[in-house]
Amino acid sequence: MDEQSHRRECTFQLLRYVPDAVRNEYVHIGVLLREEGAGGRMEVRFTRDWRRVRCLDPEADTGLLEGMESELRRRLGEDRDGRLQKILDESLSLSVQMTEPKAYLAESLPAGVDELMRLYVEPPPREKVSRLRGRAAIQAGMRGEFERAGVWDLLRKQIRAADYTRPGDPLRIDMGYRPNGMIRMFHAVSLEGGVEMAKVLAFSAAGLRAGVERVEKAGLELTAIVEPAARLAGEDEPERLEMYRFGVETMEEHQIRVLTTADMARVAATARRELVRE
Repeated sequence: MDEQSHRRECTFQLLRYVPDAVRNEYVHIGVLLREEGAGGRMEVRFTRDWRRVRCLDPEADTGLLEGMESELRRRLGEDRDGRLQKILDESLSLSVQMTEPKAYLAESLPAGVDELMRLYVEPPPREKVSRLRGRAAIQAGMRGEFERAGVWDLLRKQIRAADYTRPGDPLRIDMGYRPNGMIRMFHAVSLEGGVEMAKVLAFSAAGLRAGVERVEKAGLELTAIVEPAARLAGEDEPERLEMYRFGVETMEEHQIRVLTTADMARVAATARRELVRE
């Protein structure tokens, strides 16, 4: 029997980030794949590597784009009436566009999405030479562990500090969730290049904590995720380690729990216990 006879008839659409509709320059950022026929399943995936988006638009809000993926996946999962286009129109921003559907034969939805991501979205191998560093590397590690624990889509993303402090506060906390009577928030803080982010978070902690208690009627556990100190080896290692310790101690003095990326598997496992009923 022909190998293609085992494949499923699907259609796919690409998601494009288009920061300027007039210039019409874009970067593919994701894939939507759905099985043909009534009740066909759908799967959506966005890239995890936002470097090409930042090259096109240095001011791009990649946190908002990540949150859009979770929202889109949630709404598609709840859709029972086949109102796909309405959901897409409501979930996508003006800067994210969807291409016209194209036919595709897939072994399975996950395998099909993997292949389409490689073909259209992910950078070619020569562009992957430079590794993520700093905050981007920490954020990628956080997301990876939460995804492995199956709770990524259950988290709040890009939490506006202004909702708890005062209008105009630009800080957005990377992610968080609310278990029983407590709100846990997690923020990537790289100490590789300096302590500015650590000082910003320390300065904001008291206001955030008071605001959460006032607005949510709940306590706040604020956690900074940093790279392990071992990552800072180099010719100026003593000076960088001294700065690293200063950043950690500054946050801890303001009642911020400080963990490293090596602790993220444990953090994600706790989130699963608190969020998923098995």
